Amino acid sequence: MTDVSRPPARLTVLSGPSGVGKDSVIEWIKPRAPWVWFSVSATTRKMRDGEVDGIHYHFVNRAQFRHLEASGQLLEWAEFAGNLYGTPRAGVEARLDQGIPVLLKIDIQGARQVRAVMPEAQLVFLAPPSVEELHRRLRGRGTEDEETIRRRLLHADEELASQKEFDVTVVNDSVERAADELLGLLGSRQLAPIRAHG
Repeated sequence: MTDVSRPPARLTVLSGPSGVGKDSVIEWIKPRAPWVWFSVSATTRKMRDGEVDGIHYHFVNRAQFRHLEASGQLLEWAEFAGNLYGTPRAGVEARLDQGIPVLLKIDIQGARQVRAVMPEAQLVFLAPPSVEELHRRLRGRGTEDEETIRRRLLHADEELASQKEFDVTVVNDSVERAADELLGLLGSRQLAPIRAHG
């Protein structure tokens, strides 16, 4: 039975520039928000040690991925470093139909695709405390040459410029504070279906 007085569950998309701390914020939220479903992407990249199919990613080959994309089974998709990544539509829609809030972490290009197919989705931009701080974090990795760093900084600046396309901006000046703010945007546990214990 559907409770018509309950607001519909919402898809929240978390995006932002590389190095801003999206993974850290999500890892802080997960144990504190068991009523939120974290979408699992499909990818054509090889499984790494310690990864579990269906938990970290849905691992597929290129032909399978192209079939998902061509048949409209992906909310969004993109290619990075020769590998394809995308968000399966069925899992997201099933959770929303059950009244379960969904959180999806994707890049800005993907967020634009979701906005086009699910205009009711809530787009949240995770921003650094300052451009200088983001540049410091990106340089601080110390593993890339100067040209790679220059391209990374340029790309980050382009991503920061897209902030105005989002519904809400959360500043990651502290992981716990940013995670708390994002948690407040996801919907409360009262919105989740009530399950019988036993």
